[in-house]
Amino acid sequence: MRALKFTGPVLPDGEVRDLYVVGDTVTYEPQAGADTAAQGWIVPGLVDAHCHIGLDDHGAISDAEAEAQAIEDRDAGALLIRDCGSAADTSWIHDRDDLPRLIRAGRHIARTKRYIRNYAHEVEPPTLVETVVQEAQRGDGWVKLVGDWISRDTGDLAPSFPAADFAEAIAAAHQHGAKVTAHCFGEAVLPVLIEAGIDCIEHGTGLSTDLAETMAARGIALVPTVMQIAKFPQYADAGRDKFPQYSDHMTDLHARQRETIMAAHELGVALYAGSDGGGVSRHGNIAGEVLAMHELGMSADYALGAASWRAREWLGWNATLTEGAPADFVVYPRDPLLDLTVLHEPTTVVLRGRVVAGG
Repeated sequence: MRALKFTGPVLPDGEVRDLYVVGDTVTYEPQAGADTAAQGWIVPGLVDAHCHIGLDDHGAISDAEAEAQAIEDRDAGALLIRDCGSAADTSWIHDRDDLPRLIRAGRHIARTKRYIRNYAHEVEPPTLVETVVQEAQRGDGWVKLVGDWISRDTGDLAPSFPAADFAEAIAAAHQHGAKVTAHCFGEAVLPVLIEAGIDCIEHGTGLSTDLAETMAARGIALVPTVMQIAKFPQYADAGRDKFPQYSDHMTDLHARQRETIMAAHELGVALYAGSDGGGVSRHGNIAGEVLAMHELGMSADYALGAASWRAREWLGWNATLTEGAPADFVVYPRDPLLDLTVLHEPTTVVLRGRVVAGG
């Protein structure tokens, strides 16, 4: 197979270079006879840090449907995906060189009848640790907890498990080599999880300044899923007749979204981009999440880095396209740091050294 040549500014530093792909890696050594594949702005493969391949509104889907989701994400430039909970076993994706690199968190773990039907392992406190260990062993280094959900007893968001059980579960995951993240909409569960040593928070709309400072100090990441939070008014309206307190709470969380997320950002919490693709959210829209983060007030460089070089490093992959790096990158016709809308228009997508879209 002949080498491929790509020319243009290579982000994040923006230096104009001739980048060659030999096999599945990057080199800057000129390659005689290389085929010119594309010119444009070259960006390390995008990352969707909160995605649900293998899941739809009703639970697990077929492998063929999951494949279609993965291709949709890939063609939009998302070449590294952190699965954030799926009812389907998608480990087979690891064997497909044409599909994105996937870091699985296994299946959501929730309290009995306290999450979306058919999505999670629904357990009671005595079996929480056992289930966490099971998913830590099945996954790719992450476990996903449902930190809070609506409680029929209180009519509002409430922690899914007692503090001591959360702490024991997180410790057990760490002992088995897995990091832990958790779905968190409200305020009450966050101090418990942060004190227990969780590694990441999803959504995080209930964060206070004090908690954000603690997260920053301890290196706890936040994936704010800005597009998902935009749906809070719909959730509030749907529950207003039966759970008015919950509806008012969700409305308030939505109203404070910009203030909450930007405060965490300004205090130094590491934020990463996650589309929440799967279920009620469509796949292939990591560009939309980057734009949403930028519209909240983050710089274009920060928002794009949250879905590329910074996110890749966070997840243990190459942050930049250095000599010998995996050849996973996206080429765009315009500078994304000047116009993030170009993320919707990838010219060429290269995964494992192969042009898999465009070109």
